[in-house]
Amino acid sequence: MEVKTMSGLLDKMWADYVAINPLAQKIYDIFKTEGEEIVNDHIALRTFNHPRVTIDVIAKPFIEAGYKYGGDYHFTEKKLYAKHYEHENAAFPKIFISELKLQDFSAELQKTINSLIDQMPKDLEHKFDFTSIGRPWNVSTATYENLLKESDYAAWLAAFGYRPNHFTVFINKLKKFSDILFLNTYLKEKGIKLNASGGEVKGSKEVLLEQSSTLANNIDVKFDDKTISVPACYYEFAKRYAMPNGNLYTGFVAASADKIFESTNQGQ
Repeated sequence: MEVKTMSGLLDKMWADYVAINPLAQKIYDIFKTEGEEIVNDHIALRTFNHPRVTIDVIAKPFIEAGYKYGGDYHFTEKKLYAKHYEHENAAFPKIFISELKLQDFSAELQKTINSLIDQMPKDLEHKFDFTSIGRPWNVSTATYENLLKESDYAAWLAAFGYRPNHFTVFINKLKKFSDILFLNTYLKEKGIKLNASGGEVKGSKEVLLEQSSTLANNIDVKFDDKTISVPACYYEFAKRYAMPNGNLYTGFVAASADKIFESTNQGQ
């Protein structure tokens, strides 16, 4: 069902997200039973820098709903560029949108991505709820596996399309779990696996942001030819610290986000 309001879009994205990442709902419910209020710090979206689906195209519905540009980030090794957006209404989470720099990859990968995007109906990318439609193209397992050789990010996006790859628990609003190390230990005791790339805690108080995340759960994804198990989505946890002016830091740390991206990598 198409939605027309930002609240509706956020709700739709959450419903889609927990449908393919039931672990997030489990963690959410665990916190609820502990008496916690769960506030979402940010939602992350992925795209390509193809003219039809650049960050600026993806961000348009959010900007029309009052979101404003908050900063940009470069990921040289992963060949990604990202921007984040914030809303003056604190009830709305920050939106972090990254895009794969196609020109930095092989001609074969570029041709593959162009062929996927060419399958999209005209103007589909301008729908208000485009970020919740899922995969708007047909793709084979062979195509997925070929993309995987060059970029986990490209393969994930080819498999899952336009939907959040993670939501984020805002640790500052938790009472019992305000310490990220304690939070991580608690989750691991519940049998939840964390992303250890670069350490379980990414960032520090010194850079004003600490983050950790679960590993993406594997789900069965139906491709053109068959169904295979693929890493889907993950849940992130973020603690923000005050800047010298006393306000909480609202941006992101590229070195930390670089490792967070790997939560969906094959073989983690």
